[in-house]
Formats: sequence, structure tokens, C-alpha cells
Amino acid sequence: MDWLTAENLIAVVTALLGVLVSAGAVWYERRVPHQRRVGYRVQLDTAIGDGTADRAATSRGATVRRGFFDATRDLAHASLVLLRIENDGALAIGAEHYTDGDDHGLTVEFTGRRVKAVVVTAPDHPRLLSHFPDSWTGAPDGWAGTTGAATIQLPKVPLNRGAHYKVLVLLTGGRVGDEVTVDGNIAEGHVHVNRSTTPDDTPPVFSRAARTVTVALTVCVVALAALVVHERTPPPLGCARGALTVTGSTAFAPAVRDVARKYEKDCPGSRVVVEAHGSASGIRRLAEEGARASRGSPAVIALSDGRKPGGHPQLRESTVAVSLFTLVVNDSTPVHTLDRDRIRRLYRGEITDWSEITGGPRQPVLLVSRNAGSGTREVFQRRVLGRNEPAHSSQDCRHRDDPEARVIRCELDSTEQVLATVAALPGALGYTELRAGTGLKGLHRVAIDGRLPSPEETGTSPYPYREIEYAYTWGEPPADSLASSFLTYLTRGGGQDVVRVHGHLPCASPKGLRICADG
Repeated sequence: MDWLTAENLIAVVTALLGVLVSAGAVWYERRVPHQRRVGYRVQLDTAIGDGTADRAATSRGATVRRGFFDATRDLAHASLVLLRIENDGALAIGAEHYTDGDDHGLTVEFTGRRVKAVVVTAPDHPRLLSHFPDSWTGAPDGWAGTTGAATIQLPKVPLNRGAHYKVLVLLTGGRVGDEVTVDGNIAEGHVHVNRSTTPDDTPPVFSRAARTVTVALTVCVVALAALVVHERTPPPLGCARGALTVTGSTAFAPAVRDVARKYEKDCPGSRVVVEAHGSASGIRRLAEEGARASRGSPAVIALSDGRKPGGHPQLRESTVAVSLFTLVVNDSTPVHTLDRDRIRRLYRGEITDWSEITGGPRQPVLLVSRNAGSGTREVFQRRVLGRNEPAHSSQDCRHRDDPEARVIRCELDSTEQVLATVAALPGALGYTELRAGTGLKGLHRVAIDGRLPSPEETGTSPYPYREIEYAYTWGEPPADSLASSFLTYLTRGGGQDVVRVHGHLPCASPKGLRICADG
């Protein structure tokens, strides 16, 4: 019975309880509120004589009393009862709805006691008293004044919904707490005892049963939610064990590292190592390991900013995402946008000082680039410069090694090195993938032709510095291999959310499908 888990059991109990409560509410709505109901309750029952009438009650915990009535001989064994009569249903009750006879509507009986006097009050509904004649004494036929039987008869009093009156009765004999009942027949309704939290309050809005059901449902829902939150997400379909190396693009490395961590968490027994040294370097490594493999495909995936260079026909290509790149400049340089003409002039050495652009103080231009195997650099050359970058003129990005070079230009091995160098050197200009250039201290992004890179506008904006990220394997990896499983996870599975968070547009998304198909 695989379904018999704690969360499923709580869910079933919650559903059944909800169905029962709903059915009960419908039944109550259809049956109970549309009946005519006369409710009654005893709000006061106390001895007023010398205490004989309430000794038994006192022994059971009744309130001990003192008062002037103790000195009145005729009331030595007397008691007072205050009775509340009300319409607690949803329909009004008219005189015609009392069906016990022509002369009365309700009969009140006091077990073991005798009636001496009756008073009726209706403070909130004074018109009700008009239905009690001036000569009314509450006596039934044959009642002989103060020596009659322990019953009184109430007239057919019309009661609107919520209307009530009270009957104060002086009794002798018997004991405090002896049964008091009200009988009568109501057309399409009934007479019943009701309850209240205090003698003069109306019944509570929510009954004890309603509160109990509400608390039970709340406990069930909270318990189910807690189980769902703490439940371990089952591994994705197609998980594989083993070790895998992902190499290539340093620009895409931050995203793929997070994807690798998520995959390892979702698929226990897997180990994915990301070793990024540049797109061209990754392609070469994959080709070398594929050539050395005796058979099958090595456990290596190479990521490249743009398509691989010519050759290597054994490599199988998969589109991953559309990556956005951006220019970055040191914060000391007050430049926030450059058109492509000025960018090209900067890299040709025609603009050597930022003052030629800003009109401000002199500040030499320093170009921080990637090495020749970088996909980020290759995209920059093809999409923005329209030509190759010039030769480098500095090894340390600070001193000019080539005295004939008009600007200092250095080349570094990774995106992280470019960002750190641009942030450290005034006047430095470099490039990076979008996410890595966001929120870093010491540098800021530069718009190209007045446009900043935006994942939301990818494919609709003419922003030029973007490229498709490709993943390469040596041939077709086995379907049950870690390389095949991770590649599927990266391109079409749970890895897409991570890729999107890093500012890339997954090729499997609706917008990405069109862009990646166009190449």
C-alpha cells in the first residue's frame, strides 16, 4: 500500500472532514434554519425562604444566600424561577402556529413545586405584553389561586425572529433545581431547551461543534502543509550516477556550476565537476579525450559561446541558452553608453584618453580583454567590433610593453580575472557575460548604442552583444549515462530555472526556441 503515507492519510482525513462539514452545513441550511422554533431556558432558580428549599442544592455546590425574605413567614419555603421564552429559529411565529388549543399556546410545568404568582416582562419587545390580558394570571382551567397545580399557561404570543419575553414565577415547596419544562405544539416547528454562555446573553455565534471542526480542519491543513514543505523532492526522471566533467566557457560557468549543484542534490550518487578555461580550450579537451577513448563517449561536456570552430566532426551539438554580454568600465570613468563607432575606435587605438569622450579630466584608456581562445572575445569581435582585436601590448595590464602601441591592452584567461582587473584599474574597459557584470563593486555596465542588455527583451531588442550557448559531446552519449542525463537536465529539465536566474534565456523556452533555431 504505497499510497498509505502520513501526508496522504492527513489529506484523506481532511477531505472527508471537509465533505462531512459541507454536507452538514447544507443540511442545516435546508432543514434547521427554516423551521419555526421556540426556545426556552431557566435563567434564575433560587430559594428566597429560610433555606429549606435549597439545602439539597447547597450540598451540591449551589450559591449560599442571605436576604430579607428569610424573615417573611409566608415565604419560608419559597423559590423564584426566571424563564426566558424566545424565537431562536429563522421564521416568524404567529398566533396561528400554536396548535395546542384555543385558549393557550405553551404550558410550563414545575416538578414538585406549586405556583403562587407570575409576572411577565418584555423590556426589548414591549408590544408582546399586549398579548397578555390584564386579567391574565397564568392559571390553567381549575387553578385555585395560590393553591393550584404547579403549571402555568402562556397565551399564543406572536414572536418575530429573535424576539423574547421572560416569565418570573414565585413558587413554594419542592427544591431549587427541580425540573422546569415548557411544552407546546408549533406548526412546522418545535419547542426545545436552548443554552447561553451567560443568563442574558444570546447564544454564541459559533457553537462548540463549529469551533471543534474549525480547529480540527486547521490542524489537518497545517500538518499537511508542513509535510509537503519538508518532504524531500523525488529525484527527477533519468537520474544517473557517476562522475562528469563540464569544461569550456568561463562566461557560462557560474550558471552551470549552480546547475551542477542542483543536479547533485536531486540525483544522489552523481558528481559534476566544472572546469572552465575558455570555449576553445573546452572544445580541444573534449576532442582529445574523445580521440583517446577506446570506445563510446567520454564523460565530458564542453560549453562554447557560439558554435565550435571548423573541424571535429565527431562532436555532437546541442543548444543550451541565449547568453547576453556587456561592456564594463571602472567606476572612475563617467561613461555609461558608447556607440559601436566609438567602441571600434577605442580598440583601433584612435581614442587613447577618456577625456576625448567625456570632455573631463585626462584619463588614459586601458583595454582588458580575454585570450584568443575565449568565446566571449570571439562574440565581441564578431558582433560588436566587426574585426579581430589588436595584439596585446601589456603583460600585467599596467605597463606598456610595446612602445609603439597607442593604448595599453592586456589579455586574461577568465571572466573573473577581467572583472577583478577592470574594478582595480582606473580607466579600464572590458567585457563579461551579463550576470557576472551585475552587482559587482568598482565597475559598472556600459550600454551599446544606448541599449543595455535585458533578458526580457532578448530577440526583440537590436542589442548586438549576445550569442547562443552550445554544449558539445563526443558523439551520442549512452541514454543511461551521466553526460546524457545532465545535458537533458541542463537544456530541458530543472536546470532551466537556474540558467534563467543567471540572466540567460533557455533555448527550450518559447522565445528561446525561435532565436536558437535561427542561430
